[in-house]
Amino acid sequence: MPELRVAVIASHNGSNLRALHQTSLVPDAGFRIVLVISNNSGSGALAYARDKGIPARHVSACTHTDPDEAMRAALVEHAADWVVTAGYLKKVGPRTRKEFAARIINIHPALLPRHGGPGMYGDNVHQAVLDAGDLVSGASVHRVSDEYDSGEIIAQVEVPVHGGDTTATLAARVLEAEHSLLPAVMRQIARGYLLRPDSDPEEGRR
Repeated sequence: MPELRVAVIASHNGSNLRALHQTSLVPDAGFRIVLVISNNSGSGALAYARDKGIPARHVSACTHTDPDEAMRAALVEHAADWVVTAGYLKKVGPRTRKEFAARIINIHPALLPRHGGPGMYGDNVHQAVLDAGDLVSGASVHRVSDEYDSGEIIAQVEVPVHGGDTTATLAARVLEAEHSLLPAVMRQIARGYLLRPDSDPEEGRR
């Protein structure tokens, strides 16, 4: 089975990109990273990609009059099969969503559908979990749709909330879980165990 060609879109440090890339180097991983896109020219994600020899693009309103079309074109140019948004703090535009349809997934630092939607990123998510008194948080991988964090949930992992947790301590534990969950999901997709690139949201499981 040929390797899936995966593009990653990130806004800042790119720790999930690192986890995905390191997993892609394992024999029989089934996928490889072919492009990294960021809306932030100084992002750690772009720096990491360039250091590892992965094609990297800065795509934003500062670089393109139509960032959505520029992103879509870059993904097509690099023949991406799947797109992963990992810490990308903007909506994926309609042209890109139409081009890749069900083949765009996102990692979210909470158990959706709780604590998702506009503004639910970074410390805001973890503070919301703590303010709600939740005993469990976690990470979710879901399809990207036209609304933040509303697409079909593909996989989740739970992370306990400890007494005395701060946003920083909870965030660190959830991030560690993300670094395991996202590569595992990508490997399962590559092996055909989860979602086929052309699958319907309700029929993409084997």
